[in-house]
Amino acid sequence: MTPDDANKLAGLFIEFLEMGTVPDGLFTADVFCDFTMPKWRLQAQGIEGVVALRKAGHPGSGQVPRWRCDPTEFGFVLEFEERWVQDGKDWYSREMVRADALKGTISEFSVYCTGDWDADHRAKHAAAVTLLRP
Repeated sequence: MTPDDANKLAGLFIEFLEMGTVPDGLFTADVFCDFTMPKWRLQAQGIEGVVALRKAGHPGSGQVPRWRCDPTEFGFVLEFEERWVQDGKDWYSREMVRADALKGTISEFSVYCTGDWDADHRAKHAAAVTLLRP
């Protein structure tokens, strides 16, 4: 996949993450998602299944303020940070996605997530660790 094609498709994927709705042409009808979080793993098949999996963990909209996309032969790898508000609390996570695409549409993807950090967890981390880069 070319860098331009990978960035375009990753941009649609980020739109899905931020809005919770699937942009036209993002997923094949039988898309497969393998989602790994700390100490748990979930899977979904088909667009409805992927949307349901997403909304179970992130029912509202959010933001992806920082991301990086690297093209692969058959798709891309996307590293990103995500922020959202749920039940009056601010949340944060870091994730990586490896996506395979058929004719410019994601057919399969794996997600590796750090887990969801609330403000208390982020403060505890900041007090214990000084990061060299944001």
